[in-house]
Amino acid sequence: MQRTVSARLEAEVTGDGWVELQLAAARLPGLDVTEHLLVTVDGDGVDVREVVDGHGSRIHLLSGVSGRLEVAYDATVTGRADPVPVTDLDRVEYTRPSRYADSDRLLGFARKQFGAGREADALLQDVAAWVAGRLDYVPGSSTVTDGASDTLLGGAGVCRDYSHLTIALLRALDVPARLVAVYAPGCDPMDFHAVVEAAVGDTWLAVDATRLAPRQSLLRIGTGRDAADTAFLTNYRSDLVLSSSVVTAVVDDDLPRDDLTVPVVLG
Repeated sequence: MQRTVSARLEAEVTGDGWVELQLAAARLPGLDVTEHLLVTVDGDGVDVREVVDGHGSRIHLLSGVSGRLEVAYDATVTGRADPVPVTDLDRVEYTRPSRYADSDRLLGFARKQFGAGREADALLQDVAAWVAGRLDYVPGSSTVTDGASDTLLGGAGVCRDYSHLTIALLRALDVPARLVAVYAPGCDPMDFHAVVEAAVGDTWLAVDATRLAPRQSLLRIGTGRDAADTAFLTNYRSDLVLSSSVVTAVVDDDLPRDDLTVPVVLG
């Protein structure tokens, strides 16, 4: 499979802080990545520093940025990433509550709704299907501070809200789960997308309660506890106003047909 992706961002930055970008495809064994990243401020190119975490997620740092920020990223990715096993540390980290996946607040509800002590693969399918039926996909219906319990009460959201609720319910049922930011060929509306990986045995399996794009075509960007770890743009000690964001993602052939009953490993 060959996937071609791009992202264009424009923003006004004031202050003397730093900016984090997390929009480059994760570098993982099995993938051949050809890419170009151009960052300018007021039309002049600026240096960026790359930081890579243990999941292959890449953060590009810009220091002392002030002015008209423009970012252009293009990548062609061939192949599929090698599966990564679930570690003991993963099981600890991704079963704990986190900022947007407040599973501790949903313990009673999750166990009443889905039952306790069931196998992880069955819970994964049931939770994803339940979230898909419970929520309405409504852009603008949530805020950046909403967590899973807010989404449950509100009954609507976008991909990050669907993912946070899925993650929180799974963790409340003692299934390790995490958020993955992805490029999503076939997604409509096209944008950066968020899906869920859950530990079933020693394998990370992907689910997407929005059902907006086939899981087989997804390309990993960042992996973390929730959206706090995977945001495509973050600023510190400065003010930032995002004025434009355009994302594209396509495959070189027909989009795969996603059978929701079949387990999928992100590649």
